[in-house]
Amino acid sequence: QVQLVESGGGLVQAGGSLSVSCAASGRIFSGYAMGWFRQAPGKEREFVAAVRWSGFMTYRNYADSVKGRFTISSDNAKITVYLQMNSLTPEDTAVYYCAAGQWSGGFVAAYWGQGTQVTVSS
Repeated sequence: QVQLVESGGGLVQAGGSLSVSCAASGRIFSGYAMGWFRQAPGKEREFVAAVRWSGFMTYRNYADSVKGRFTISSDNAKITVYLQMNSLTPEDTAVYYCAAGQWSGGFVAAYWGQGTQVTVSS
């Protein structure tokens, strides 16, 4: 089992920045990936960003809607993953979920965090 605990989030004005983090614990397997999804009211959960590691290489993927504005990173132990969100718009308002799983042409989540609310006011 893998446990994921998000922190951060909150309320910010449009154009502002916010960061959320995710601490992972438990049986994290080799070759795993970690990512962020979000779900706005009345909408389906959507992919935001992911990071995975292979040897000495780090790979990052972003949804088109957040490219150039959001950055996913991790600590050296790959236990905590961060999502730095800049130039936020009201359309970024959602519950943000951390996920752990694998990358196979897309992110396949096996574990989810409880979610953290991000609200962007206009």
